[in-house]
Amino acid sequence: MTLINKVYLIALIGLLSFSCKNKSAQVTIKEQNVEAPFEMPPVKAPDFSMCPTISIVDKGAEKGNQQATEQAIQAAIIEANASGCGTVTVPKGEWLTGKLHLKSNVNLHLEEGAILLFSDNPKDYLPAVHTTWEGMECYNYSPLIYAYECENVAITGKGELRAKMGTWEKWFGRPPGHMNSLKRLYNLAAKSDNVEERQMVNDSANLRPHFIQFNRSKNILMEDVTITNSPFWVIHPYLSNDVTIRRVKVKAHGHNNDGVDPEMSQNVLIEDCIFDQGDDAIAVKSGRNQDAWRLDTPSKNMVIRNCTVKNGHQLLAVGSELSGGIENILIDNCVVEDEASLFHLLFIKTNERRGGYVKNIFMNNIMANEVRNGVLGIETDVLYQWRDLVPTYEKRLTPISDISLKNVHLKKGQFLSKIMGQEEEPVKNISLMNVQVDSLMGEEQIHENVIGFKLN
Repeated sequence: MTLINKVYLIALIGLLSFSCKNKSAQVTIKEQNVEAPFEMPPVKAPDFSMCPTISIVDKGAEKGNQQATEQAIQAAIIEANASGCGTVTVPKGEWLTGKLHLKSNVNLHLEEGAILLFSDNPKDYLPAVHTTWEGMECYNYSPLIYAYECENVAITGKGELRAKMGTWEKWFGRPPGHMNSLKRLYNLAAKSDNVEERQMVNDSANLRPHFIQFNRSKNILMEDVTITNSPFWVIHPYLSNDVTIRRVKVKAHGHNNDGVDPEMSQNVLIEDCIFDQGDDAIAVKSGRNQDAWRLDTPSKNMVIRNCTVKNGHQLLAVGSELSGGIENILIDNCVVEDEASLFHLLFIKTNERRGGYVKNIFMNNIMANEVRNGVLGIETDVLYQWRDLVPTYEKRLTPISDISLKNVHLKKGQFLSKIMGQEEEPVKNISLMNVQVDSLMGEEQIHENVIGFKLN
């Protein structure tokens, strides 16, 4: 072939490729209007109904063959992304895999009866990726499912995502090496904004990965899937916008197994979900200390509605990683099952290192049987193991104001509200309307440094 013919062939291939891209299918973006007692923008979610489907079997997935299945799923994701959009389907049966990295315009769809079973070998989640640990950015093991700087991504279908837990359960104990690594991360985050130097994968750090993290992404949909077990937080939208989590069932009773942790994220809708947790059902966060001050992105405009909680620490937790600020949060029409074991229905927690702010938090129409503590807890000195582990480099208090609870019915609890504000920064404007505890085991109200408390 002559040089001229080669050039012509390359140009023709490029032209055809460009033409195919122009004619490729596209994701449709749907907007859902959501009622809230604050200005809530419509929540955008991707619709893949006009996109082609790719079966992982056609890309070489084999039951019982982890390497073949992981490679097949990743190849299908890459192909769907390159084609403009696509739905990657996982058929009925159990499929063993390692990490999966989503790409823009891709829907990972699990058919009914499909189980994606994720390895518990830490080496399967290397190389390290840009992620977080409890509000501090770092490079750590990849989340089991990870989307970084993606748009229009989804995980759908009536199948199941399940984590093998052998190794992760051994890491729950937080041995000395783990705590030393956490101290190192805390000090690095306090003194430098160079995230690349925070390499946390070593023989003793044992920082467990998230199950699902959407990192710096937008237009996200999770719908109908069941999630069983998790090394760490289960669903973590981080620095992400327009997130819909609908009819998702979570059962995870390990250490730090929060159900959903929206962090420094905005325009979030969580509805019709079932949470059976070893930690908080929903925990709204916004980063820790210097990292969050640097990123300067509040968590705001979130609606959680029509959910059921079978177990957990709190129905809704706010903090303690809240240094970027949290505002405009509504939790409405949720039920805590009779046998559930919870501490509070709403718990807001911070400490002198956090800064940030909390305002415009609404809890309406909640039914619960019994909690260990009470309906509303606000604590401003929650440091856990960090109190003596690391120093306070900079003291910043957290203004907390405008918290409203309406039509909340708890059958049994220790108190109605326990609000422990700080003398320098009192908690302000708390309203409880038709909030009832049938069997009160202690004092109705335990308050320090509160201005503007209303009980109707």
